[in-house]
Amino acid sequence: MPSLKKTSGPLDGPAAPDGPRGGEPPTVAPTRRDEVAAAGSEFLGGRYGRRALPGTGPASGQFTPVRVIALVAIGMFALGMVQKLPCYNWAWFRGTTSQYTHACYSDIPHLFAGRGFADGLVPYFDRISGDIPFLEYPVLTGLFMEVAAWLTPGGRLEEQEQAYWLVNAGLLMICAAVLAVCVARTHRNRPWDGLLVALAPAVALTATINWDLLAVALTSAALLMWARSRPLATGVLLGLAVAAKFYPVLLLWPLLLLCQRAGKRREFVTALLGAVGSWLVVNLPVMLLAPSGWKQFYLFSRDRNVDFGSVWLLVSQRAGQTIPPERANLYALLLLALAAGGLGWLALAAPRRPRLAQLAFLMVAAFVLTNKVYSPQYVLWLVPLAALARPRWRDFLIWQSCEVLYYLGIWMYLAYTGSGSKQGLPLDGYHFAIVLHLLGTLYLCAVVVRDVLAPEKDPVRRDGSDDPSGGVLDGAPDVFVVGGAAHPARHAAPAAEDGGQELLVTWGTPGAEGSRG
Repeated sequence: MPSLKKTSGPLDGPAAPDGPRGGEPPTVAPTRRDEVAAAGSEFLGGRYGRRALPGTGPASGQFTPVRVIALVAIGMFALGMVQKLPCYNWAWFRGTTSQYTHACYSDIPHLFAGRGFADGLVPYFDRISGDIPFLEYPVLTGLFMEVAAWLTPGGRLEEQEQAYWLVNAGLLMICAAVLAVCVARTHRNRPWDGLLVALAPAVALTATINWDLLAVALTSAALLMWARSRPLATGVLLGLAVAAKFYPVLLLWPLLLLCQRAGKRREFVTALLGAVGSWLVVNLPVMLLAPSGWKQFYLFSRDRNVDFGSVWLLVSQRAGQTIPPERANLYALLLLALAAGGLGWLALAAPRRPRLAQLAFLMVAAFVLTNKVYSPQYVLWLVPLAALARPRWRDFLIWQSCEVLYYLGIWMYLAYTGSGSKQGLPLDGYHFAIVLHLLGTLYLCAVVVRDVLAPEKDPVRRDGSDDPSGGVLDGAPDVFVVGGAAHPARHAAPAAEDGGQELLVTWGTPGAEGSRG
């Protein structure tokens, strides 16, 4: 978010550092729209001035916004790797609580031996020792892990585990750069929103705990393709993301709702078929040749107990009663279904059609809040969606602060429970960290819902935009609305393809129908 000239003008002044090009809306300079961004830019020379020439702006020369954001993302990722240095040097291998007190724990080196990669076992096909008979990750993530194992040089086990973490970190750094670039390019006139992702402290801290960044990068690429009105590519990438992690399948629900409201059913079906096809291409070979290994991820997810970070763990420990997995699954499913129903009403009854990023964030956040486990790296699922749904630095940093405190809280709690001297965070302190995580996420959900119900407060729509990441939905007329949106509907219905006239379907307004646009 570099800035070249200071100005005493208002933050809501002209926001076109590079000027419109090819009929596109002018690029939004966040230092002229966001008070926190403006204050933070002072050490770089201040916010972008009203009299700055377009040719001297942050998008000129070699330092385009996308390139700057990619470099910042790589730099922050590298800082996150440095933060893991105590564990890399010794704490991972001593079997003590040091990896918790230094807050540098990672699954990656431990699973190199624990899931048979050190012994050359083939994921899903070869049984592993221990309570879990096969690798408990989706197929594309398992392939990612196996490729990293192929690239890991031989040596003593400790040296191999170090090398395995480094190889995975290098591959995940590519995913982090792809993620930041995709977010920067999704809103055509708001590239600097990608800086929210690149500078997110929770990303730097959690990027190398597990392999979630692969699915997050694929999901962000899918959203970019949808923003470019390429539903088939969206579906293919989304299917690959689901083959790496389950949560991206949730994006199909808000996509269906918005396509229903805008009458873009064909585009949704195209995306859906692309997602199913790519998921099958990845999963079907393993599903047929190693069915027991393939279903291990789903069995593990179903049968695992209530675990760290979840609201169910908080309730269970405060009440002193264990919640069985089957009951936790039922409660979580019911709450998620209730949230999905509320999202359906919001999508169809809002005064203006919500933006895709807004509903996608709310849907994934509902899953995070109701799931029976919340691992620290799950914050990665929400970061790009939050940056697109609510690109305001104040709200983003409030949420990130809660997540960073939770990140520290869980490791200090594990240090406390694993230490004979009880050094760390006791149970009540850990419960406070869980509540902070829940409240931070709920706060961001609340401001997104407010933006949906009061579109004039949406920072993306302040310049007159409709849905810059909506692709075929951007500026499309509404053809199906319910409740308050029908008093009256925002758009008139378009003419049908064969020259006929399509009626605007409404609920709650007897006899209401749309006129020709």
